Amino acid sequence: MMKTKNKFGLSSLSLAVSIALTGSVISLQAFAEEEETTAANEKVEKIAVVGSRSAPRSVGDSPVPIDILSADDLKKNGSTDMIDLLVTSVPSFNSRAQPISDAATLVRPVNLRGLPSDSTLILVNGKRRHRASVIAFQGGGINDGAQGPDISVIPSAALKQVEVLRDGAAAQYGSDAIAGVMNFVLNDSADGGSISLTQGEYYEGDGTSTTIDANIGLPLTDAGFINLTGQYKQADATSRSVQRPDAANLAAQGNEFINDPAQIWGNPELKDDYTIFANLGYDINDNHRIYAFGNVSSREAVGGFYYRNPHNRGNVYSVDGGENLLVGDVGLATNGVATCNINVPIPKITQPDGSVIDGNVLDTDAYKAMVADPNCFAMNQIRPGGYTPQFAGTIDDMSVFAGVKGQFGEWNYDASAGTGSNKASFSLRNSLNPSMGLDTPTDFDTGAYKQEETTVNLDFSRYFNVGPVEDISFATGFEWREESFEITQGEEASWIAGPYAAQGFNIGSHGFKGFGPESAGKNSRNNIGIYTDVEAYLGEKWLVGAALRYEDFSTFGDTLNYKLTAQFSATDELALRASHSTGFRAPTVGQENVVNTQTSIVNGDLIQTFIAPPTDPLAAFYGGEVLKPEESVSYALGAVYERDNFFLTVDYYNIEVTGRIAQSSQIEVEADDYDALRLAGVEFPELISAVTYYTNDFDTTTQGVDIVASYDAELLSGDTKFSLAYGWTDTSVDKYDEDTTDEGKVRRLEDGIPAHRATFTWGQTWDQLSMSLRGNFYGEYYATHADDTSDWGSEMADSAVTIDLEVSYTVLDSLTFSVGANNLFDQEAQKLKDGTLGELGAVYYESGPFDYNGGYYYGKINYRF
Repeated sequence: MMKTKNKFGLSSLSLAVSIALTGSVISLQAFAEEEETTAANEKVEKIAVVGSRSAPRSVGDSPVPIDILSADDLKKNGSTDMIDLLVTSVPSFNSRAQPISDAATLVRPVNLRGLPSDSTLILVNGKRRHRASVIAFQGGGINDGAQGPDISVIPSAALKQVEVLRDGAAAQYGSDAIAGVMNFVLNDSADGGSISLTQGEYYEGDGTSTTIDANIGLPLTDAGFINLTGQYKQADATSRSVQRPDAANLAAQGNEFINDPAQIWGNPELKDDYTIFANLGYDINDNHRIYAFGNVSSREAVGGFYYRNPHNRGNVYSVDGGENLLVGDVGLATNGVATCNINVPIPKITQPDGSVIDGNVLDTDAYKAMVADPNCFAMNQIRPGGYTPQFAGTIDDMSVFAGVKGQFGEWNYDASAGTGSNKASFSLRNSLNPSMGLDTPTDFDTGAYKQEETTVNLDFSRYFNVGPVEDISFATGFEWREESFEITQGEEASWIAGPYAAQGFNIGSHGFKGFGPESAGKNSRNNIGIYTDVEAYLGEKWLVGAALRYEDFSTFGDTLNYKLTAQFSATDELALRASHSTGFRAPTVGQENVVNTQTSIVNGDLIQTFIAPPTDPLAAFYGGEVLKPEESVSYALGAVYERDNFFLTVDYYNIEVTGRIAQSSQIEVEADDYDALRLAGVEFPELISAVTYYTNDFDTTTQGVDIVASYDAELLSGDTKFSLAYGWTDTSVDKYDEDTTDEGKVRRLEDGIPAHRATFTWGQTWDQLSMSLRGNFYGEYYATHADDTSDWGSEMADSAVTIDLEVSYTVLDSLTFSVGANNLFDQEAQKLKDGTLGELGAVYYESGPFDYNGGYYYGKINYRF
């Protein structure tokens, strides 16, 4: 293999080549001599720009595995959600929807190489993307407690390509890059554009969605460009629900206030989902260039919660498991003198088989007497049929980055600064604050989370020679970053302890308590990072590299990490590659300070759990401590084979992570602890069923194999393109604290995603007609529902195969009509056990690796100009 300078070209390279060959976000524009620049660009285009699935998606001459996905690749799917598009394209990349999961329904967490979403660094145009304000609490499994960026706001129409580095890279990029790096490269065209309309719905006839997107490139004189993209989406809710037996029984007993179904289980409704992206660049002169990019995005989602039974829901309707109604005493609350002495038993009916069911308490004399007494009340008077709260949230997201890059002498530079924010505003509908009695409102503004990040980068790079070793690529740079997490107080009724709290009535809006003044506030931290990166050919066959990064955080101190890479060109067709690195992931400011109330299911019972900062008196009482960074050690070994139209990469990886940060399992608040908790400053501990907090809880080892292959041929009188992406992932929990992590959580970490995932795609193109047929394989996995890891609510789920098909016809080279279906044959997700299906009001486990809603068909019209 000849040693050429454009192997390391730092001209307008895609970040994928920058990652592979320099391992750091350095200048992407080397203003070298004109002939050299042209040659380098041609080489890069050949490697990095992938126009179809059959072309090599991984950069073959890289010492680490990289996938390059073009915008056209991503569009061959009925979904316009970026997460769905990537799941079908990248090995070991997984995601799942969370239909009833508090704020996590607004942002779908993802994972790469078996690690949580905040272990993968997200970049846009090579710059760090801010994380979402929403943290994945309930039902997250591997992502339980993760706070990663929200990549679903990035429309495919705004992209030139997506580059995925599947290798630990904290030594180059800092925190969050333990599993890898994903870079979203924005469209930089100065002319042309496209307009498209996509509409579809599920086979069940619900979930109808409409997406309109448009892109246009415009020149900024002869020296620059501006590229604009807009997208607007709407999606109806879905329902994969069954009537709960308890609700059906109450209706049969004469309660006329029961809805059927009492609880909706499915995708939330998405309204007014829009995003605008802008990308621009301008050449000041031959040696200096300015650039800027950013986005404004917003969407509203409305989803369901669990049904509150009007006989037995704890601290709302009863405090003894449904034997008697919880009756409020007005006089006791107002002047301390008891005035209500009416007891309302729940009627019980014995069935012929010996089982006992509830009668209708509304028809009993005791209930009618209680209603007639102005000194007594029960929440049945407001919600006689029980209630199912609705959770609504609005996500507002923005970012702006600007910089200048160019060349001074032999040095290339890139100086940039940017800021980004993500705000989630929450509200709860059709709920109660039971502690306020009959004066409670039913709709609440519960407050907001806001994540803000500001980043400043200064990067330098150049080539130099040392003795016989020529064209050594050297890069160094500096990063300053500030991150803040803010909790905004909700309206008073959403958090206040009303006059009936001392009588056992729940405090705050039930289902999602509003943020009170004790929770509200803003916390921030800053850090600096300094890195250096060197890479060179030793002879004609060896490519070696090393990187070192030092970071210092204002909250917990400093860390030093390194990375070593090597590639050996065994033959013209076969290359071997390896890497070794250390890494870290800093706890997010949100994880250190978040407050929340969530409702989960354990053995079929709804448990209300308070999430407290680890240093909060409640958390500290049960072992909470100041968080420390996760630390990782990674090893990888792979091979690349390329011959004619065949391309294959096989990569093994092993990632050890110590001190992993996650939400603890629910810790029951014991009655014996009430007095001590009050002394520690915890109000009404008797109304808190359980507590969780963030902790450095366990150590894991994750290993796996990724295989990417592609083959081009001419079959059926057209161009044929085959591609395969396969991932095997295995995680073992090496050590954990039994006081804060239970065995069920360990099992979710080890088996919560399929160990085997594969996607095989056949693309066929004729003159005006094209087809894409994709098969998706999902191996066995551990299925749970709403964090219930008991035998009652979990099991090993079967493997499954789904088929996706799209057919397109192009008219006049500019207008394309497409029809297709995801999950063409309507492969069912794993069904809940017979004994749990009705209790949960759902049909399928929520933890499945593919869409539980079933088959989805769609049509698209795209016009390019």
